Amino acid sequence: MKLMILDGNSIINRAYFGIRPLTTRDGLYTHAIFGFLNILQRLEHEEEPDALCVAFDLHGPTFRHEKYEGYKATRHGMPEELAMQMPVMKDVLRAMNIPIFACQGWEADDVIGTVGKRCAEENWDCVIVTGDRDSLQLIDRRVHVKLITTKAGQTLTTLYDEEAFREEYGFAPIHLIDLKGLMGDSSDNIPGVAGVGPKTATQLLQQFGTLTGVYENLEDKSIRPKLREKLEAGKDLAFLSYDLATIRCDAPVEFDPNECLRKPVNGKALYDLFLRLEFTKLIDRYGLRKCAFEADCVPEEAQEECRKELSELPSADTPCAVLIKDDRIALATEDGTICVPLSENIEYFKTLFGNKTEKTCLDLKNLYHTLAALDLPAEGFAFDAALACYVLDPTVGDYSLEKIALQYLSRELNDDLSERVWALWQLRPVLQEKLKVLSLETVYYDIELPLCRVLARMEEEGVAVDQAALSEFGAMLNERIAACQSAIFEMAGEEFNINSTKKLGEILFEKLELPPVKKTKTGYSTNAEVLEKLKDRHPIVAHIMEYRMLTKLSSTYAEGLLRVIAPDGRIHTRLQNMVTATGRLSSTEPNLQNIPVRTELGSEIRKMFVARPGWVLVDADYSQIELRVLAHIADDPHMQNAFRSGQDFHKVTASQVFGVPLEEVTPAMRRSAKAVNFGIVYGISRWSLAEDLGVSTWEAEEYINSYLARFAGVRRYMHDVVENAKRDGYVTTIFGRRRNIPELKSSNFNIRSGAERIALNTPVQGSAADIIKLAMLRVSKALEEEALQARLVLQVHDELIVECPPWEAEMISGIVTREMEKAAQLSLPLVAEAKQGMSWYEAK
Repeated sequence: MKLMILDGNSIINRAYFGIRPLTTRDGLYTHAIFGFLNILQRLEHEEEPDALCVAFDLHGPTFRHEKYEGYKATRHGMPEELAMQMPVMKDVLRAMNIPIFACQGWEADDVIGTVGKRCAEENWDCVIVTGDRDSLQLIDRRVHVKLITTKAGQTLTTLYDEEAFREEYGFAPIHLIDLKGLMGDSSDNIPGVAGVGPKTATQLLQQFGTLTGVYENLEDKSIRPKLREKLEAGKDLAFLSYDLATIRCDAPVEFDPNECLRKPVNGKALYDLFLRLEFTKLIDRYGLRKCAFEADCVPEEAQEECRKELSELPSADTPCAVLIKDDRIALATEDGTICVPLSENIEYFKTLFGNKTEKTCLDLKNLYHTLAALDLPAEGFAFDAALACYVLDPTVGDYSLEKIALQYLSRELNDDLSERVWALWQLRPVLQEKLKVLSLETVYYDIELPLCRVLARMEEEGVAVDQAALSEFGAMLNERIAACQSAIFEMAGEEFNINSTKKLGEILFEKLELPPVKKTKTGYSTNAEVLEKLKDRHPIVAHIMEYRMLTKLSSTYAEGLLRVIAPDGRIHTRLQNMVTATGRLSSTEPNLQNIPVRTELGSEIRKMFVARPGWVLVDADYSQIELRVLAHIADDPHMQNAFRSGQDFHKVTASQVFGVPLEEVTPAMRRSAKAVNFGIVYGISRWSLAEDLGVSTWEAEEYINSYLARFAGVRRYMHDVVENAKRDGYVTTIFGRRRNIPELKSSNFNIRSGAERIALNTPVQGSAADIIKLAMLRVSKALEEEALQARLVLQVHDELIVECPPWEAEMISGIVTREMEKAAQLSLPLVAEAKQGMSWYEAK
């Protein structure tokens, strides 16, 4: 029989520091628990133990602290985010029927040692799982140690038996204690002998066997005089350290391996805990989903409440929740639910969806399309549960009814439409209260909810495309691709697959002998950064860069756009409003926000987007909106005055940073100021700026320091926003949009640094996103009120595009500019400029 015992504190610490922070909607950190359970499942699969238990430390001093006051004195306290997970972790283990052992005044190591000893006495095998090498001293014929380590972000396990230990250390496992006596242990603040490190200590033990043996042979000629002096001076500490490092195997714990035999989990208890922890995937992995529907999981009265059915359709002026699936529509009111065929009740639904009665739905923007396809009106939709959940936490990514019911109602849903619409009805008051508590009502009710109708209309409208011009453009690209390919083959001296990174690496770095810039696990890197550094080394590199640019344009845009043109000759991109963490809209099917404009060929693609015959496009663009938002949020008078001057902002900034008159600002100075202006809010580093400008890191750092010295308000903002985010756990936009950033408390430097950049950028980018959304609402409303034929057809980053008859163009330019500039009241004016043309390219 085999028992596996886990060092609970060691495993959960490793999980805590190895996984990015995760929290529930209530702010409970969960990543340590999640990581622990993943490690546990892996271990169960690897070891297949007959019995299982976990040992934990208890808070408070142990007998070792009494012997040596400095024992573990250098240890930092447990992070609060981990401490809050410990009791819940133990609840999870109890629900899994996994015994927990701990003993006041004794460490988990001692408990583990005691368990291992008693297993051996009962002729059981014991596998100790830990990340602490101290436990290797417990290895014997029946006790093995599985050591957990982390390397390159991966959790690795190594099983040590007596042979494996001897092979690594050169002596028996029990003498690990002697090793600690000599070298000490900095993690536990065990002193050892000053000046004796692992290598020396190991050599001494391999020669003299034990700590006692070392001291009995101090006069041995092989021991150098200086080492002898260290050993003599540190003798008392050596034997104290030996005592401190010894794991005691007589802890007063009641243990019987038979009582740790594997048992089925307590399904209901574990299900409830996983619901609370929002571990949806683990519910499936542990086969707990059935617990949501078992009679003993849901009280009879609750089942009756959930399944209460209306005998007839409610009055069309009764507030309700609505779900549509195929030809069936489900409604929920405070009295219950009903699910009926649409086709048999069409007049009722025309009345219901045509009045102002408040209705709750899921994903309002797409519901508008569904109702339009059914030739039904769409009035009175006053609450969208999915959109509310997005506003509450825009980083979740999944706002399906299953997910949000689990998250906010702690309830699993089946496929029954009545069951689902009842959950939707119950969600509204819960989510409304959350929006209120978090001060998100303005963002939700004044921006996001009304924008759904505007976005749906824009998607329905689409934008016209010149198919003939697009086909000609594609043919031209193919000719240039062929010519480029021929040039590459000629320079390489052979034909090969240019798209194969491996083959391209062989050509560049082996055949043509260019200096390798970067290597990966699979070979040479040939990414854009590498090619940029090599472009002056050989003419083939420039052709490869051009080939990649041309093939990207061809596949993604020339061919890609042709594939998504609808029968009406227009492209109907989807403007996603529940995707980005900052609140910005994203464009998919196709992505029209990613059209390249920095290259001449790339900008040609905008010529393909045209107005319908006889109409024009009006394109209005905000002028440097994110920098204006930064000037407002940072309350920086110098930056604000630079905008108010009406001069070239980047030139004015350069004048102030470099301390020269405006007329003496050189193009290089302006370019540097522009790079810092746009990079500073993203937390640009001196290395990134140096690469952007082609200067040394020292010069780049000087630019940044000079900039922040001049714009003290920006410097203060950069400090304060990060510190406040660390304290609060989130950042907000001008309008109160919130983004949680739990990664700010990560122990991983790279993760934490990335989170700090997010904290810097989100208030600025998110506020700009809110402003453009408010502008869309204002423009749409103005077009309706003026009863114009014009319609809003595209939003791309900071610009709005309206399609209209030519006789409305001047009026539209004025309306769009006015409404965009009045979308928000900042401490400095918003500026928008409108142009018009037959194509997007001409109007830009």
